[in-house]
Amino acid sequence: MATASDDRILFQIKTRGPQTAADIGTHLGMTPTGARQHLVRLQADGLVEGEEQRRKRGRPTRLWRLTDHGHGRFPDRHSDLTLEFLRSTQAVFGKAGLEKLVRHREDDSLARYRRLVPHRLPLRAKLRALADARSQEGYMARVIAERDGSFLLVEDHCPICAAAATCQALCRSELAIFQKILGDGIMVQRIDHLLAGARRCAYRVQRSA
Repeated sequence: MATASDDRILFQIKTRGPQTAADIGTHLGMTPTGARQHLVRLQADGLVEGEEQRRKRGRPTRLWRLTDHGHGRFPDRHSDLTLEFLRSTQAVFGKAGLEKLVRHREDDSLARYRRLVPHRLPLRAKLRALADARSQEGYMARVIAERDGSFLLVEDHCPICAAAATCQALCRSELAIFQKILGDGIMVQRIDHLLAGARRCAYRVQRSA
């Protein structure tokens, strides 16, 4: 049975990607040996796996990553019923009907985010409010300020990933939602995409030239 420390380690790997036991121990205030003991137990439970990474010098480094079972420990709002509903919608109403459904969801999301992300806020505050709203929906969102003045909106989890794989218009719709919420003069570019094989979705946000 996973302990609180095990859960912290899973969260650390989920939000920061593959790491060594030493890195995990440093971030969580435990020794590398203590972190390694937790990782071995999590590996036995099928939640993490280690992979040797060779360096130019010295001994290989073991990086720990989540397995599919480990990713499954995080919130996921899709279900077989949702996927079947999307397939049935397209089968009955065609692609136009499915696009209409996506637009309806987009309108609902826009209305909700506009209540939670006031237009008068500066860009950084808007992004934080948007990240808070997305995190409440299970996206594990956060904002990173870059040295060049731009920002990264990072989502370490996608609770609708299976649905988005079936209906990729959902991903296009979310990009359009972010653009509309952040307003004119702001450029939003997706730079990491789960469905393209990345470990997360990430968006670069900056003022237009």
